[in-house]
Amino acid sequence: MKSINNVFARPLRAATVAVSVLAGMLTVGSAFGQHLQDIARAESPLVLQSRGSFFVGGEQVERSATELGSFGPDDRISVNQMYVEYMVPDGKTKVPVVMVHGATLSGKTYDTTPDGRMGWYEYFVRKSHPVYVVDQIGRARSGFDQSVFNSVRAGKLSPDQQPSMLRLADRFGAWTNFRFGPEPGKPFPDTQFPIEAADKLSRQSVPDLRGASRAENPNWKGLADLALQLNGAVLLSHSQSGSYPLQSALINAKGIRGIVMIEPGTCNAQVHTGDEIAVLAKTPIFILFGDHLASPTGMPGPTWEDRFNDCKAFKKRVDAARGNIRLITTAETGVRGNSHMMMMDRNNLQIADLILEWIDEQAGR
Repeated sequence: MKSINNVFARPLRAATVAVSVLAGMLTVGSAFGQHLQDIARAESPLVLQSRGSFFVGGEQVERSATELGSFGPDDRISVNQMYVEYMVPDGKTKVPVVMVHGATLSGKTYDTTPDGRMGWYEYFVRKSHPVYVVDQIGRARSGFDQSVFNSVRAGKLSPDQQPSMLRLADRFGAWTNFRFGPEPGKPFPDTQFPIEAADKLSRQSVPDLRGASRAENPNWKGLADLALQLNGAVLLSHSQSGSYPLQSALINAKGIRGIVMIEPGTCNAQVHTGDEIAVLAKTPIFILFGDHLASPTGMPGPTWEDRFNDCKAFKKRVDAARGNIRLITTAETGVRGNSHMMMMDRNNLQIADLILEWIDEQAGR
């Protein structure tokens, strides 16, 4: 098996006409955007007790005028804050669920799907769960510290000191790596991803400061703190953020009622110490993968089958510590064709029900 840990110490690095021309459509300048009339109307109103947004964590740091990119004096800014938006359903509620997106994406991942259907964010709320959707620190509405970029531009730092930025690319970054099909523009016959809307997934991509990550990612503590604020929550992660809930539990597991990992980039099976496994074994864990795991990703590094095997090794260690852990693929349940982006797949609500059933049984209240 190729090295999982080396590759995933960093985040992981898609029409409306015939499939034969789809790859050509997924290029810069495509005119096909998502329109309001494309959004499906729900059969019943969404009734909420509340909705809103706030920030978790953050710290104030002093920055020079050069670092701020301003003409004014030196000043102070906030960094490492995590944006959270939420909906709380009306009536009796179940355990809160915190949803964390993967690399080059934002909390939009869990909202309306690229083809206009209901996403997990709304669906989980309709199933009586308060849902809190985050933008990872350094991404989207959480913002990032621009200081190093301005310092490089001003010549105060050398270019090699500037962190790299990652963007989701359409043909290989999405199509093959996310397993819509075996090659760009050619879907699997049973694919569940709505390929006619693949170009709209491309519009969700945001710059990802993978080079700015620290040995201890501030997202880990932010999620642990959020779970505490909620008096207990299930942390649901995806892809590059897959192992975040594990790291959060190692910081403070008190507020973490359960962990759901959707196709994690790594489970760090060989990284965790015995003492860490003993801690993780105290929290219920559910790991879910989709279909076609052995298909080439078109990207450097391990396949999704390699990552699945890494999680199998992790499960074995947690089992040995008498933990509560479940690892399955959607194919094992008789459902075929699910992609890496199963929260956007045509059967996304069917997959959501599978997750919700586990939450109710293992982490519910």
